[in-house]
Amino acid sequence: MTAELRPARPEELDVLSALCLRSKAHWGYDAAFMAACVQELTLTPLDLEQDAVIVLEDGKGVAGVAQVSLETDGCFLDKLFIEPSRMGLGYGKQLYLWALETARSMGARELVIEADPDAALFYEKLGARPAGEVPSGCVAGRVLPRFVHPL
Repeated sequence: MTAELRPARPEELDVLSALCLRSKAHWGYDAAFMAACVQELTLTPLDLEQDAVIVLEDGKGVAGVAQVSLETDGCFLDKLFIEPSRMGLGYGKQLYLWALETARSMGARELVIEADPDAALFYEKLGARPAGEVPSGCVAGRVLPRFVHPL
């Protein structure tokens, strides 16, 4: 199936945020965990103003979303989520390659990823290197694997 990338639009922030939550829930997290993640997985108008946010569409509609931000302490892959029914089609790789190119175009020397543990192998297979752990932004006491992808 052919998929195309395009910039995210303000009127679809709710749809994209819901996609992020469905994609995260795909890994079997319970309702309490998912409720704790809502704020972190919600895209806002400010995200569209400050960051690069891309949508991946296929013949069935929106299939994925990714967000890259340039901060004072690095360039980060803030979000990369695929509609669960379209996982395994290469869409995640397509979004990741976009993220790498976007980070390069922002002048970054590396892309930092604070990943869900279930996505760790995906990032490693695409060339990201383990770089320790970081505390979760939404669940106290939880740590996430950190990766760095040299550009």
